[in-house]
This record gives sequence, structure tokens and C-alpha cells, in this order.
Amino acid sequence: MDPRFITRNMHAYLDYPVAVALMTMPIILQVGSSHPMAKWLSIATGFAALLLTLLTDHKFGVIRVIPYRGHLAVDFLVGLSFAAAPFIFGFTGLDAWYYWLNAAAVLTVVTLGEPAGLDANRWQRA
Repeated sequence: MDPRFITRNMHAYLDYPVAVALMTMPIILQVGSSHPMAKWLSIATGFAALLLTLLTDHKFGVIRVIPYRGHLAVDFLVGLSFAAAPFIFGFTGLDAWYYWLNAAAVLTVVTLGEPAGLDANRWQRA
């Protein structure tokens, strides 16, 4: 049995709240105490995620110019970058855990997502 159960539509529903969370949670949690980059990296990534979502060819894409497979590749790279950020920038404490937990969440969603090529009905599928 294939454990990849997160559909293209499920992923689309997650994208906007995740982008907003990446922009707001560093402020709410006061991320950035070990290094100011911890706060601003998340906020910038949130804005980039919002733009990526608006441009992705899925249910909630507004201008569907980025293939869903490309969106997943970017998400994967974000997950790897978030996992490495505490080591690269010297984040400690809450700042490091914030990035490691976000990396785990992003990589889990990408890993459990249906292969992009098998979603034949594209964004119309419910």
C-alpha cells in the first residue's frame, strides 16, 4: 500500500495558511532571539510561498504558470534549507527548533504527497 495520501487539492488547501503562518508565527513566537535572520528568513519565505501558491497550477492557483511538480520541488528545497538554517546561521534554542520543526513538517507533506504525474484530473479533482 502506497502511504502517499496527500492529494494535490489537500496540498492546495494547506499552502495559503502555511504562507501566512510563516509570515506571522516568528512575530507571535518572538523568533529571532539568537539571530535576527531567524525572524526574517521565515517572513521572506512566507511571502515567497504565497507568491509560489498564487502561481502554481493547482486548485487555488490564480495565475497557473508553475507546474505542480515544480511547486513540490521548491517545497522540498525549502524543507532542506530550513533543516540546514540553524547550522548555517547559528540559530539556537527556539529559533533552531522553529526551523527544524517546520523542516520536518514540509518534508513530511512533500514525502506523503501523491506523485505529481499521477494526478490526472489536476486541480478540478475534489
